[in-house]
Amino acid sequence: MKISIAHDVLVTHLGVVARIASTRSAIQALSGVQIAATESAVELRATDMEIALRAPLPAEVQRPGEVVLPARLLLEVVRRLPGSTVSIELRPEQQDVELVAGSATFHLRTLRGEDFPMLPEPGGDTTVVVPAPAFTETIARVSRSASRDETRPILTGVLVSAEASSLRMVATDSYRLTVKETTLEAPLAEGFEANVPARALEELGRLTAADAETISVGVRANQVVFGVGDVALSSRLIDGQFPNYRQLLPEQFEHELTLDTAEFLEVVERISLMAQKNAPLRLSFSEGELRISAQTPDVGEASDSFAVPFAGEPFEIGFNPEFLTAGLQSAAAEQVVLKLISPLRPGLLESADGSGFLYLIMPIRLNV
Repeated sequence: MKISIAHDVLVTHLGVVARIASTRSAIQALSGVQIAATESAVELRATDMEIALRAPLPAEVQRPGEVVLPARLLLEVVRRLPGSTVSIELRPEQQDVELVAGSATFHLRTLRGEDFPMLPEPGGDTTVVVPAPAFTETIARVSRSASRDETRPILTGVLVSAEASSLRMVATDSYRLTVKETTLEAPLAEGFEANVPARALEELGRLTAADAETISVGVRANQVVFGVGDVALSSRLIDGQFPNYRQLLPEQFEHELTLDTAEFLEVVERISLMAQKNAPLRLSFSEGELRISAQTPDVGEASDSFAVPFAGEPFEIGFNPEFLTAGLQSAAAEQVVLKLISPLRPGLLESADGSGFLYLIMPIRLNV
């Protein structure tokens, strides 16, 4: 194999693909990037056996072939190469690849190509095309609520469903729950539902360019393949039953307060500076006022207040400051509706603009 490619193009494409390569697998080839060249095309490939990425590489092919090279080392070497063009040549007898750019020459040992798995082709049993802006915006507003605890794999995913003119994503880590429903302009011919690892969706969000119009979604029995232009990102699906989120949403609330999101968020972020070492953020409601406070022993304390349309018996509720901040940021609306029942029942943030965003957050029991 021998190809030549513009330096800046190679750096950009390697930067995207190298993120997918495994950093923990005992199989060395999974820590690599496969460069596959045919007579007319070149493709970069990487996988950690959970997520896989195939991306075309615009290059001049002088000799076709395939090679697997250490992903992160290759990226660091290429970043530092001089000149505007890079030549990559496989030398089978030496079991290495020669990289030449400007005055610099590198020889990198190859990884075992036979250990690199076949990657899924685009498409699936069910394939739909969704608008890229709506899909990626929904990912950005939901994925933060997915669990990062691998001992509870069901909760590390985002439940993605689409049918007719509706796209819905749901994520929970058992302390908070995010639901975002998005209305699609054009109805889908087919629908699907899949529990997709949050990491795969976040990677898809990074991959999708601002000018991308559509994303194809191909769903198979245990796999999903996303297509963005010529790039294919595939992921295993998470087995098991995702929690019935509708049962978790209270039917009635005692208080519903419409608040300015920016003002609320500004106060929460300010006071959260004093909510360290798992200290809660205290929200104290009284007639026409919300006072937010936090106290951490040996660190300090802070409080602030602003006017809110609250009426009734005063009460106080505690929330995790990070979770409350994330909910307000993800609401992405000028106003939010804060719905409360009691200090020991979950609170709900809902975007007031009718955009279909819900954020349920469990309270923290406060010590008086």
